[in-house]
Formats: sequence, C-alpha cells, structure tokens
Amino acid sequence: MIEIFNISTSSQCAKSAGLKVQDRLEDRPPTLSSPEVLNSEELSKDIFVRCNRSWNREARELSDILNKPHFRALLETHDKVADIIQNPKPYKKTEPLKLFPNGMTNDAIRMVGVRKKAGEPLGLTVQVDDNDNLVIARILEGGMIEKQGLLHVGDIILEVNGTQVKSPEDLQVEVAKSKDSVTLKVGNAPAVETHASIVSNGVNGVTKKLTCYMRALFEYNPDEDTLLPCKEIGLPFDRGDILQIVDQRDPNWWQAKKIGGDNRTGLIPSLELEERRKAYVPPEADFVHKISICGARIARKKKKIIYQSKSNCDFDKAELLLYEEVTKMPPFKRKTLVLIGTQGVGRRTLKNRLINSDPEKFAGVIPYTTRPQRVLEENGQSYWFVDREKMEEDIRNNKFLEYGEYNGHLYGTHLDTIRDVIRQGKMCILDCSPMSLKILHNSSEFLPYVIFIAAPGMEQLKNLYDISKSNTNIRYSSRNLTFDRQSSIRYSSRRARTLESLASLYEEEDLRRALEDSASMQRTYDKYIDQVITNNDFDVTFRQIVEAMESLTTEHQWVPVNWIY
Repeated sequence: MIEIFNISTSSQCAKSAGLKVQDRLEDRPPTLSSPEVLNSEELSKDIFVRCNRSWNREARELSDILNKPHFRALLETHDKVADIIQNPKPYKKTEPLKLFPNGMTNDAIRMVGVRKKAGEPLGLTVQVDDNDNLVIARILEGGMIEKQGLLHVGDIILEVNGTQVKSPEDLQVEVAKSKDSVTLKVGNAPAVETHASIVSNGVNGVTKKLTCYMRALFEYNPDEDTLLPCKEIGLPFDRGDILQIVDQRDPNWWQAKKIGGDNRTGLIPSLELEERRKAYVPPEADFVHKISICGARIARKKKKIIYQSKSNCDFDKAELLLYEEVTKMPPFKRKTLVLIGTQGVGRRTLKNRLINSDPEKFAGVIPYTTRPQRVLEENGQSYWFVDREKMEEDIRNNKFLEYGEYNGHLYGTHLDTIRDVIRQGKMCILDCSPMSLKILHNSSEFLPYVIFIAAPGMEQLKNLYDISKSNTNIRYSSRNLTFDRQSSIRYSSRRARTLESLASLYEEEDLRRALEDSASMQRTYDKYIDQVITNNDFDVTFRQIVEAMESLTTEHQWVPVNWIY
C-alpha cells in the first residue's frame, strides 16, 4: 500500500497506472477482505525512522507522507477495525435502563450551557404538558440556542443553574438571576404524547412557506399583547415596516425579523390570530344579541343585504388587510404616479406643474364624456366625446378606472388612455379618487407609486383655497349664500356684514371638515400609500415629488409579489 501511494505521487505515468489499478479493483465484486497485519501503525513508525535518516530523495518524500496527521490517523483506524474483525468481543446482555419518575432514563439527561448577555432572553418558549413537564415549545430562529443546536422542541427542562423549575414563571425567575451564562439540566421527552401535543398546537404541524417578506399594515406593541406567552420575545413594529418571516409553522405566532433593525428574531401575531382579534366583538359592544329578563341570550333577526357593485367601496373599507407579501426589486421606473388627497389641497396644480416641467417624462390622461361637443372643441383635445350607450357598455365591462355623472352627463377615465401614455414611454400622472387605488394596486400592468397630499394647517389650507378660487373661479363652500363680496355697501349695510361673517364662518367649517376628511382618508387608504407629503408649500412639495421619482431609479424597492409573480 505504501509503495503504490508513493508511486502515485511521483509522476504522471504513475498516476495513470494508479487509476488503472483503481478501475480493476472497482470491477471486482465486493468482498470482505481480512487484514494482513494488525500493527500497521507501528510498521509505519519504524519505516519513518529509517527513511528519515536516509539522504535519498524518494526516502525523504516517503517519510514526509508517513508523518502527515491524516495518514497516521488512517493507519490507526485501520488497526482498530482490524482488531475488531480478528478478535470480536462476545455480546454482553445489559440490564434494562432505570427510569426516573418523570419517565426519562439516566442517559437521556444532559447538561447544556448557554452564554447570554444581561437582560437578553434565551430565545425559546415553554409550556407545561399533561405530565407536568416543562417542555420547550418553540425555539426562535437566529437566537443563541438555535445557533448552538443543543436544545430541541420537545426537550424537558429540569433545572436551571442547579435549581429545579416546574413552570414558565420559575424559568423566568432563574434566568433573570443569571448574568453571563445559564446551565440547564435537560431531558429528552420519552413519551409520544408530549411531542404529539406540541404538533397538535402547530409548532411542528403542516409545513408552510418558511421564509418570505411582509409589509406590516398595522402597528404592534408586544407589551400590550395579553396573548403573547412572553413579552420579551415579542417583536414590535410600526405600520409600513418590512418583516422577514422566518417561521410560519405556528398558526398563532410567527417568527420574524425587522428589515433595517437589529437583526433580532421575535414573535409577531400570525395573520389568522390578528384577523380573529380584529374581528372579535366584545359582549358589551354586541348589538346583534340582547339579554331577556330571565337572562337568556336572544338573537335579533339579521337583515340580509344583496351585494351591489356600487357598494364596493363600503366593503373595501371593512376589508382586513394586516400583512402584504412583498419582494425586493432593483431600481426600476414606475408606470403611473397617483396623487390623492381631499379637495383643495393642490393635487391638480401639482399634476399640471409636473407635466409642464418635463413633458417628455410625464403626461396626463384625457377623460371620456357623454357631454355634447361644443363649438371650437376638438375630440381628443380636452375630452374624448362618446355616446352614452357606448360608455355605459364599457363601464359594465370594467374598462373605466373611475366614472361619475355631472349635470346628466357621464365623465370617466378609460383604462386605455392610461395604457396609451405608458406605451409612449412616459409616466402617467393621475389625480383620481382613492377608491380607484385598489384596482391600480392589484394590477401588475400599471405599477403605481401613490403619494398622499395631506392637508396642512388651517392657515396654509386657507391660502391654498384662495389660490384655487382665484385660478378656477370656483366657490368651495357647500353653502349657497346669495352674497356679493365686491359690493360697495357691504361695510355700510348691516345685512352685508352679517352675510360676510356667515360666509367666513362657513368657510372655516369647510376648512375644518377638509382637515378631518384628509386624516380619515389617510387612515382608510394607508395600505396603498407609498409616501405622504404635507403640502405646506407648493415649491417644497413639488421638489419632494421630483426627488421621489428620481429615487425610484436609483434605490431598491419593496413591491407586492403579485407585481412580479
């Protein structure tokens, strides 16, 4: 064996010969060969001593090979296996293992040491099974215990730092006492029931998609969660945060990391748990049932409502969107820019300014209408004029993004007009109703970037209203006051001064209502909004929008997965 190995390392011809020998050996049927010697390790040492004293180059090369640790370990293993084959030991019948009262054997108990920082949780959750054992129910991904791999779901914790623990509270107390390290006495669960109970609770249940990314559409504070088994392992997050879901096997609690955070893994409520929690109606707020004099619970007759498409926006407001699966994409240009906000915040002014600033990059859409074409109007210039039957047919076929009726005539935004702008290589700017956001957001065709123009304070909003009225000559107050502000007698007439005061009062109420509507709209459609800009100044808002569009071509983006797959 030594000669063959030495030859195989000397030249290319020797390597070729060695390969032929290997092929010939592989062609032979497998047989159990008997060892030639039992002391190959001693022979190699003797040969090493002799070759090491020689001045011959091949002998010195052989001595180097024999002195390599891997080669010596190979010969040592050979001698041990050969000794077992030549001198087999008789089978010794062992006595049955003694079981402890909790059902574990002595060999099943082990000591596990875990190093930790002060105040840092262990990264696991426990529960008490039917046999009163403190069983590990969950191990958080990325924690110290998960990295060590010494503890497993289903293991029983017997002692912590030499102190017996029987409940999760005992475990928390002992772990809090320790500073640098924790020593656990752990036993394997011998009974199938313990593991089965954990499986039935969903810890090792049906395999789900483990790693994905979610955008949080609500805020979560684990300190306020009464259902969380341990507050320290909860992961707080805000609306809009990107969460990496690393484990979804538990139906109630997911393990997640916050992108851009400290890379800590924690528990967050699952979609199923949070939906049940949001949909729960406390008894004191249940107006569907009532209690009779005798204490019986009587259900009131429910009114059945037939679904109508015109009530779609009402159903959308009741929709529970808690998490949205997203994926990270390299920089790319969005196809549409959507500006939403309440009336009078300056959406149309910003839209026109963007288009005029770069007509090669931005463009708007031309609405459709059933209004008769007036003198000097050109079809396709300000409106596309169509007959009512054609437009109603397209509305029934869902070819309009939005539509409405004014003075007996239909007006609307046709989806084909948006596609025409996109085909020209331009970004289509829309100032549509927020009820249209769902159609745009759920489509991989339009790829919208939605900016919510929030209403500023009362003074700034009043200035915006004055600018809009001076530009468009439109009165925004919902009250009809027959009052001429330019009348020369308004200062001398008591009636005129009264009407002017009423107009100012009504205008203030309109401004206050606009602020409330702006906040309500932002809360309702926040799940579709990419950026919020408060329009305190038109120039600043315009620059912020332009910078946002430029950042889309230079920064990575988190987008819904249905845009990609």
